[in-house]
Amino acid sequence: IIDELKAGSLPDVELSVVIGNKKCYALERAEAQGYKAVYIDPKGKSRGEFDLEVADVLDEYAVDLVVLVGYMRILSTAFVRKYWRRMINVHPSLVPKYCGVGFYGANVHESVLAAGEKESGMSIMFVDEGCDTGEVILQKKCAVLPDDSPETLKERVQALEKKWYPEVIRMFQRGEIG
Repeated sequence: IIDELKAGSLPDVELSVVIGNKKCYALERAEAQGYKAVYIDPKGKSRGEFDLEVADVLDEYAVDLVVLVGYMRILSTAFVRKYWRRMINVHPSLVPKYCGVGFYGANVHESVLAAGEKESGMSIMFVDEGCDTGEVILQKKCAVLPDDSPETLKERVQALEKKWYPEVIRMFQRGEIG
């Protein structure tokens, strides 16, 4: 998303980054590029308390769309309802396959390969109270190659995510979704 902003292909988009993982590269990258970036420490907080703190920051920045990238937490019902149809997530599979609890990171790609699938891909969806159960906005596929490893498959799926996540943001901007 930062690359798209720098290239000028997301006009009228202002980026604010809120992170709950201090080691996340996105925090460092956003700060280095001059974007608003906030780290919120989740330690010692309930899910609801953490989500409320995140919502306060998002409200302070008057965020129109919440874009989750690598967000590995289940959100509280109150948070999901506050940003209903204004919060999207990307998942590295063709939902409803290989999604839900336990299907994240390498687990997804390993499972796709172990099942002998001929194609994989990614899904961009609205966030709901479940885990990868929201309404799918867009899916894009890629072939699973005979010599694929989880890493090579992940690279192709991430290339789809990088290409199509900004397009879904543009769709939201144009009022086509939401």
